[in-house]
Amino acid sequence: MSPSNFLSLLDSQSKLYLGFQDLSTLIPSYLHRLKLCTKHQAPSNAKKIHAQIVKSGLNQCQPLPNTLLNVYGKCNLPQDAQCLFEEMTQRDHVSWASILTAYNLAKLPNKTVSIFHYMFTIDRLQPDHFVYATLLKACASLCALRLGKQVHARFVLSPFVDDDVVKSSLVDMYAKCGLPSIARSVFDSILVKTSVSWTAMLSGYARSGLKDEAMELFLRAPARNLYSWTALISGLVQSGYCIDGCYMFIEMRREGVDISDPLVLSSVVGACSNLAVLGFGRQTHGLVIGSGYESCLFISNALVDMYAKCSDILAARNVFYRMLQRDVVSWTSMIVGAAQHGRAEEALDLYDQMVLAGVKPNEVTFIGLIYACSHAGLVIKGRKLFKAMIEDYRISPSLQLFTCFLDLLSRSGHLNEAEDLIKTMPHEPDEPSWAALLSSCKHHGNSEMGLRIADRLLNLNLLEPSTYVLLSNVYAGAGKWEQMSRVRKLMADMEVKRKPGYSSVDLGKESQVFHAGETCHPMKDEIFNLLKELDAETRKRGYVPDTSYVLHDMEEQEKERELFWHSERWAVAYGLLKAVPGTVIRIVKNLRVCGDCHAFLKLTSSIVHKEIIVRDATRYHHFKDGRCSCNDFW
Repeated sequence: MSPSNFLSLLDSQSKLYLGFQDLSTLIPSYLHRLKLCTKHQAPSNAKKIHAQIVKSGLNQCQPLPNTLLNVYGKCNLPQDAQCLFEEMTQRDHVSWASILTAYNLAKLPNKTVSIFHYMFTIDRLQPDHFVYATLLKACASLCALRLGKQVHARFVLSPFVDDDVVKSSLVDMYAKCGLPSIARSVFDSILVKTSVSWTAMLSGYARSGLKDEAMELFLRAPARNLYSWTALISGLVQSGYCIDGCYMFIEMRREGVDISDPLVLSSVVGACSNLAVLGFGRQTHGLVIGSGYESCLFISNALVDMYAKCSDILAARNVFYRMLQRDVVSWTSMIVGAAQHGRAEEALDLYDQMVLAGVKPNEVTFIGLIYACSHAGLVIKGRKLFKAMIEDYRISPSLQLFTCFLDLLSRSGHLNEAEDLIKTMPHEPDEPSWAALLSSCKHHGNSEMGLRIADRLLNLNLLEPSTYVLLSNVYAGAGKWEQMSRVRKLMADMEVKRKPGYSSVDLGKESQVFHAGETCHPMKDEIFNLLKELDAETRKRGYVPDTSYVLHDMEEQEKERELFWHSERWAVAYGLLKAVPGTVIRIVKNLRVCGDCHAFLKLTSSIVHKEIIVRDATRYHHFKDGRCSCNDFW
């Protein structure tokens, strides 16, 4: 039935009902019309019918109040459901299950938990199996393990202890709270395992990173449907097994599973974001369009994020501006993407559009904005944004946000203001905070403050190799050889623990990974020769190897040779040899690109007349015509 026909039916029936004498005969008709409201997701019509029920004096006649509660819940009208619930003179288990479900459907699990005790204290009711299942779902959403265990204990002592539906909810709750072993023990106690319980357990294993257990359970499942595939793929992606998630999605497609729900697509798009595999991301986007889910908000948000993280900011913009509806995630994804790609003015313009559209920014929005200001040197604008965030939007800045603001001030030469900020902010400064200030001290030649900050940093448990390099250079520049020797020793000790660097180059249908010191690649000779040519040409243009980025204690010539073998250089050289003419070279590195490679790649881009994009552990670098989009804020 079309919405227009539905409205006509309501109007005609309401006119007929005015002539009825026995009002109780209206109840079946009202129930039928409320059922149609649920089916057609028609909240305004549900309110009209509610008004007619009140006028007819049937608002306390069961089952109308409980049915209305159910309709309001399924039409996402939790406030209307609450008002109706509070007006009910007699509430039973169905009433409680309906209001708790309404809050869960509206993503208000805190409300579900907060009103539950009134079931005992006001209505003198004990929960039944429906209420237990609903409450456990709220606990799962909140990861409220302590409350979940209390509900579990009460359930064990209740007459419903053998209810398999509640047990499935317990499996889901323990799985989402990160206790897959307890979830498995409950799962094993279920006599008749439904697809819901299998899916909950499967998701629990996958989300906890127990890939082997998840795969074993998946293969044992009596039936594999879209939801079990989604649970496996989404769980693998969330726990960092993005490649496995993509492979399982390909396998799902081979088995011809119909994608009647878009959640699995958003998980695969998320995997493409993490892996920065633009080619597979584009293919998934094509599947999204072919499946008719391009208008789905969370899919479009995922696509914007994916294209931005795969260094195709233009494609991200195209998806964003085609969206019919945008929420805070949409705007923030685009703002952060623009900021990370060095497009500060675009990020700030997007923020102005966002405010005009009436969308309230969140903390992540401001992190992106202040990051953009930092890389463009827009101190006054950054100060205004930081102030507006606190005063206008009542957002308490996190340590990450304070560090962004600190970076803006210190990079722009406002070192005293930055030092005052780091001393007075309500968070304990960490390595990135001190390192940002120290880097700016070195850049602006404030050696007195730099040594003071360096001494603070030296007493921390440092994790980033670049911080050690920075410390070593500061102490060497000030002639503090004893401290520099200590840093070098710490660097040598850290080298043992440091994860190896690698870079991958995406060539569309092909992706190659290069590790630092690569010596066995089939094209080693061609890559080596090209790098030698580029090295010679860059030296003619002023490049001098910066061996301070080599942590090993070795001769200068050996240090230069080590820089030559850095993985990003080999990935770029391979891309230049294999890429189709005119295409952009896209590199992903697991660590920060070192300062020496940054200088080398800038000059290389002008030599080969190609754009080279490197996504490292912290930002995006667009090398083109001898410049980088990060404005050398390495």
